Amino acid sequence: MLKDLYGENPAAVKIRDAAYPEPFRSGLEYNPPARGVWNIVHTGMLIPQSHQIFACAQGCLRGVILTAAEMNAADRMSWIALEERDMFEGTLETDIIDGAAEIIRELPKKPRAILIFLSCMHLFAGCDFETILTGLRELFPDIDFTDCYMAPTMRKTISPDAKMRMQLYSLLKPLPADPRSVSIIGCDRPTDENSELVKIIRGAGLRLRDITLCETYDEYLSMAESAVNITYLPNAKPAGDSLERRLGTKHLYLPVSFDYEEIRRNYSLLCKTLGISIPDLSEDERAAEDALIAARELIGDTAVAVDFTAVSRPFGFAELLCRHGFRVRYIFADSVNPEDKGAFDSLKKDFPDIEIRSAVNAKMLCAPELAPEEKILAVGQKAAYYCATDYFVNIVSGGGFYGFAGICALAGLMEDAYLHPKARREIIRLKGLGCESCL
Repeated sequence: MLKDLYGENPAAVKIRDAAYPEPFRSGLEYNPPARGVWNIVHTGMLIPQSHQIFACAQGCLRGVILTAAEMNAADRMSWIALEERDMFEGTLETDIIDGAAEIIRELPKKPRAILIFLSCMHLFAGCDFETILTGLRELFPDIDFTDCYMAPTMRKTISPDAKMRMQLYSLLKPLPADPRSVSIIGCDRPTDENSELVKIIRGAGLRLRDITLCETYDEYLSMAESAVNITYLPNAKPAGDSLERRLGTKHLYLPVSFDYEEIRRNYSLLCKTLGISIPDLSEDERAAEDALIAARELIGDTAVAVDFTAVSRPFGFAELLCRHGFRVRYIFADSVNPEDKGAFDSLKKDFPDIEIRSAVNAKMLCAPELAPEEKILAVGQKAAYYCATDYFVNIVSGGGFYGFAGICALAGLMEDAYLHPKARREIIRLKGLGCESCL
């Protein structure tokens, strides 16, 4: 007799009943039309004067081509279609070398670097990526080539996003270290200039490098001069670790946090590593408190929903809000980051009625139709979509905010979202928040 396993897989659970680290079982998934999060195409475009060549099946090509077209960067992408016969004729490597060579010769201007993307089918077939890169480097010695991957099957080991952020810096070559230079690694948008992180670095007279600030390929290559690489997003950490192994550059992981004590520890470690005095952060902490109090006075008991695409620690952010009197009703997340476990446990104990909702369970397809009548303030596009609310904070991947200043900024954005509804349907359908769009 057939058993309905799908029906036994809930899409929502009270946090008091939620299991760590995965509140929900894997199963049939739904991808909501909230497109602000960056994908591998957007991320690869951060390398100035570079060109992307995707080698994959036509069904997969459709998505990446449309991404490039939507961000008005179709001229920076080419592709090689993989067909079924290619899998059996033993020509996978030569097909890509020949196809890429033809593409390069037809380009109006030679790029400084080319990112070659292979698909999961190439990996299944045991394609020799090194042979491909060696062949292309011999044909075009004046162009830098690197390997990139369009392989969602990797996500049980390293996510495609984290892998892409790692490969983003694979073209950096060893350079003499400049002790007065520091890089922020793995972000798809600049870190807020008002953050204490940036102010401390610039205030010490150090040069701050970031791929999001690079306008030329030479500027990008100069990031290898930095004596310290800083990452603060969990999916950027592998990039910092890789550069430390490959170039010997010290990697400092200072994760985004909404816990005041951890924020202070991060800044203490930063200053110790840079050999500078730690500034007095009491006014910055007080400003964060004042911003949260002001936001709570305005927002009152309005229900709040937080999703994992907006902030890397949705449980930590939810705890911060709850401790300041906000009524957090929903958290949209399918897993709990180990860095977020402390906040998860605290919410489980002190705010047990918060509901965790899956962001990918197929049952969530009908969630917008079942949204409650009350006004909901959403932090993140997926939360806005599932709660069918136009009152939302439109950020992804933390928005470049960090530290006490980041808390101030988020509180301000929540106030603005509460007062000014947005055209949700028009906004969240655009791919890659922050990128130019042709739509």
